[in-house]
Amino acid sequence: MAGASRPSQATYAIGDVHGRADLLETAIALIEAHAAGRAARMIFLGDYVDRGPQSRAVVERLMGLQKDGRAICLKGNHEDLMVAALTDVGGAALARWRRCGGQETLRAYGVDGAIDPGAAVPRDHLRWLAGLPLTTADDHRIYVHAGLAPRTAFRDQSEDVCLWIREAFLRAGPRDFDRHIVHGHTPLWAGKPDPGLPELLAHRTNLDTGAFATGRLTIGVFDPAQAGGPIELLTAIGPPASHSRTTIAGPRAPR
Repeated sequence: MAGASRPSQATYAIGDVHGRADLLETAIALIEAHAAGRAARMIFLGDYVDRGPQSRAVVERLMGLQKDGRAICLKGNHEDLMVAALTDVGGAALARWRRCGGQETLRAYGVDGAIDPGAAVPRDHLRWLAGLPLTTADDHRIYVHAGLAPRTAFRDQSEDVCLWIREAFLRAGPRDFDRHIVHGHTPLWAGKPDPGLPELLAHRTNLDTGAFATGRLTIGVFDPAQAGGPIELLTAIGPPASHSRTTIAGPRAPR
């Protein structure tokens, strides 16, 4: 892939950022240098918040990119968790979100135990997170956060599947989908033993390389006129997580 010719227009799909604003800035710089003035379409695959230390900065940067028409930002399950947690009156969703990495996001918004989390997060941030699309597509590929249900029409895919699916999707084969699927969501499973490397298969590309912990944010470069996986890979590299509680869980761990 390193020697592949560059198309006149390219799509850059970016894996799960998870609060790593440092890697996000490096990724944007890599994309701009690689595009070298050619038309570029950036697609972020979801999970911008939680686990990493700079979720607020990531959200604000992506809001700006989307407003400028430079990026399409898809919704991930962690955006869904955050919105549910901060709009839930009972509080059960808030406790679940905290367990799934939300505590780091609250810290990025300056929240401690004495502050109402819902009041600390700007309303426009929550509206943006809630309104993110689940998918986008070109003639050859579907871009989605978690994946799609095998042998199911695109129009029949549910929000829960697009945000959360793992085992049924990961174990499916090329005949189970009409187009190549580009996704994130799963940095580690039996078929992907190294969380820091992408998963490149004939029918799908998994770009989640556990950026929050590994310090590696992966970008797939796709030619909109060419079927299949990426023609090239770019990697934003920074320091791995230093926090002792930061770990990457497999698909059977709590979501």
